[in-house]
Amino acid sequence: MDCFQREKCLISLIKSSSQETQLAQIHAHLLRTSLLKNRTIYLALLSRLSRNLRYARRFFSQILKPNLSHYNTMIRVYSQSNSPKEGFNLYREMRNRGLRPDPISSSFVTECCIKMCSILGGEQVHAKILTDGHQLDGLLMTTLMDFYSSCRKYDEACQIFDEMSQKDTVAWNVLISCYIRNGRTRDTLSVFCMMRNPQCGFQPDDVTCLLLLQACANLGALEFGERVHNYIREHGYANAPNVCNSLIAMYSKCGCIDKAYQVFKDMPYRDVVSWSAMISGLASNGHGREAVEAFMEMRKMGIAPTDQTFTGLLSACSHSGLVKEGWMFLECMSKEFGIMPNVHHFGCMVDLLGRAGLLDQAYELILSMEVKPDTTIWRTLLGACRIHRHVTLGERIVEHLIELKAQEAGDYVLLLNIYSSVGNWDKVTEVRKLMKDERIQTTPGCSTINLKGELHEFVADDISHPRKNEIYEMLDEIGKQLKIAGYIVEITSELHNLGAEEKETRLSYHSEKLAIAFAVLATPPGTSIRIAKNLRTCVDCHNFAKVLSGAYNREVVIRDRTRFHHFQEGRCSCNDYW
Repeated sequence: MDCFQREKCLISLIKSSSQETQLAQIHAHLLRTSLLKNRTIYLALLSRLSRNLRYARRFFSQILKPNLSHYNTMIRVYSQSNSPKEGFNLYREMRNRGLRPDPISSSFVTECCIKMCSILGGEQVHAKILTDGHQLDGLLMTTLMDFYSSCRKYDEACQIFDEMSQKDTVAWNVLISCYIRNGRTRDTLSVFCMMRNPQCGFQPDDVTCLLLLQACANLGALEFGERVHNYIREHGYANAPNVCNSLIAMYSKCGCIDKAYQVFKDMPYRDVVSWSAMISGLASNGHGREAVEAFMEMRKMGIAPTDQTFTGLLSACSHSGLVKEGWMFLECMSKEFGIMPNVHHFGCMVDLLGRAGLLDQAYELILSMEVKPDTTIWRTLLGACRIHRHVTLGERIVEHLIELKAQEAGDYVLLLNIYSSVGNWDKVTEVRKLMKDERIQTTPGCSTINLKGELHEFVADDISHPRKNEIYEMLDEIGKQLKIAGYIVEITSELHNLGAEEKETRLSYHSEKLAIAFAVLATPPGTSIRIAKNLRTCVDCHNFAKVLSGAYNREVVIRDRTRFHHFQEGRCSCNDYW
């Protein structure tokens, strides 16, 4: 066997070896035969040993004069490990030895900087990329975009994209991901239109579709989501499990549970992610019992649930007041499936007990949890105290939040709600003074509605919309019609110490009502109205939408911070339990 055949045979043996003991035997053979001097064989073995980081590093350290390929292999290994800083140090060592990195080296060390979240390190690498003249390498610049995006340097990421001479689909996808991370959801959707332009030269792929569906879900952009779904069908992605799962999530988060179920039903194969997405969708849209039935059906199919499945299931119990079932599922998680409840599962259970008025049980559950309670779980119970006007417990929870140094403006607003609901206006004044002295800024309520691809935003007493005069006229007319239909203003939703008439006036122009009035004005009779609200909708706006759905024969769907409200024929899917 000549040298070339021996080299070929050894490389084939190295690549086919899966056990560490086999690779160690090959290593010993190479030491005995001096074949380690063969750089091709050495590199092949180093690449294969990368699964054992310590072994690979010791093996690498035996090289007297490592070349660029050796360094690239080790930097790549470290970029995929829990020790990315070692990869960055190797990059510096390589440069100090006079070896000039290639675009592959720079790409791997940039990935190390992403893992380290090292802005300084990444900027140093970026400077070297420019001096080395590698700024025309598309893959490297895409990795650099990802670095800046992951470090929340969104402007820098977009600037790199703009300066790229050639942009492939991967670069466009990273731009979309950057927009999503930056909360620029509407810009994300515009990228889809740009990519479909023939002048772009690159069509959206399945990854693009996944990112766009996530953006549509975040924004509640149903019409745009349907356009992406049509594109998915046209380009053969409709049977891909991850795409189907994202479609289920998108339709669920846009309040179209029927379409989510249709996607679920048409899937050739449903994994646990599919079932969990469907259960969560049913839960958030007010179909708690159907979510429990779906879980039972999943078990019959022999599919084992995950912790995500139970989060959706317990959320379903919470939204539908299924206290008995909630306790049962929380208990069977560990006993039957070996899944220890985490803070999210306990949070759902606290929410369930709180909504049901079992506040003392919810408080005891938090204190008895094996996991440390986070701020979210305390706020969940604080919200329940607001619903059930439990002043003492509400004050105690705020003390817990202060101890955690995690109190936020929303916590004080909830406390204001509790005090105002029991008519303790001295305490309301006291909390308002504290908020003013501490300069605590509250988040204003904002409602959005998407019509013909254009997003319209409203805040309370909004006068910024170009059709403001028509909107206010329409809202006044709606108010008159709804009072005839039996609508009575819920003045307890107003937190200021005012007279009944003044409270009624203040409540008349909440953001949801302005959005609904605009929808009635701008769409034909019978058209469904879909609104997204950044905060929990108040009782008065809930009653307003409920009566309007019957009086105007409109389906009204409001997605607030925690769930969907589907109003039809004077009723809501939550059955006034939220």
